[in-house]
Amino acid sequence: MDRVQITPDLTFSRIVYGMWRLAEADDTSAAHVQAKVEACLAQGITTMDQADIYGGYEAEEVFGAALKAAPALRDQIEIVTKCDIVAPAGRYSDARVKYYDTSAAHIRASVDHSLRLMNIDRIDMLLVHRPDPFMDHHETGAALDEAVASGKVRAVGVSNFKLHDWTLLQSAMKTQLATNQIELSVTAHQGFTNGDVAYLQERAKPIMAWSPLGGGSLVTGDGDAAVRSALTAVAQDNDVDLGAVAVAWLLAHPANILPVMGTNNMSRINALSNALKVKMDRQTWFEIYTAALGQEVP
Repeated sequence: MDRVQITPDLTFSRIVYGMWRLAEADDTSAAHVQAKVEACLAQGITTMDQADIYGGYEAEEVFGAALKAAPALRDQIEIVTKCDIVAPAGRYSDARVKYYDTSAAHIRASVDHSLRLMNIDRIDMLLVHRPDPFMDHHETGAALDEAVASGKVRAVGVSNFKLHDWTLLQSAMKTQLATNQIELSVTAHQGFTNGDVAYLQERAKPIMAWSPLGGGSLVTGDGDAAVRSALTAVAQDNDVDLGAVAVAWLLAHPANILPVMGTNNMSRINALSNALKVKMDRQTWFEIYTAALGQEVP
């Protein structure tokens, strides 16, 4: 498993295990969560993606129980988590409306909640989960700088930001934003042409890609027939499933894309690294892209 340099002293595995459904599994025991993490580690997947809101604000605690039961896991992994979404659920059940909170007080409280719930003393990467139209970038930037300076957070980044959101926040920070986690897949490919990927690629900022299987549609049979046909041809040539090809399509891009793979199915977890087996040359990449566009490139 290749590794990607995130900051001078932090690297992530090229494939990331996403935990947004962790609290929704039939078995949320510490032993079962530990088994999932160990299945990832056996493939060289060391980076775990969390968020405070996942599982109705319960997923971090589920993960934390596993880390408490098997503390040796902590030194083998990198933990990403996110903050700023407040929804009427869990500890925010009294909220009148779903909203974003990038205030310094909320960021500090979120960091402390995440540390406590996951039974850790440092977050490897903290992301602002969604752009906040009410953001005071000076306050937010200072709070993120403070989180790093305090030692509670090693690095900071964003999620779902457009380039103007990125530059606004970065303008008020001493710490360099390290990544943007955006939706990117064969079916959600607009980032390759709308500037999302180009902006980060120009600045050598690795990109975390959420929903790399198009919300599962690429493997469930619900996706576009032409896209599935193109993926199937490559899958058969490489003796893997369609999902592995869809992930390999992202991995092949020179922008250093880190697909975030979310599943509770152990057999799928064990097969996450199959994407590395796929041979993806330029013409193969464009065959899949052409199928996704529904027409040949201009």
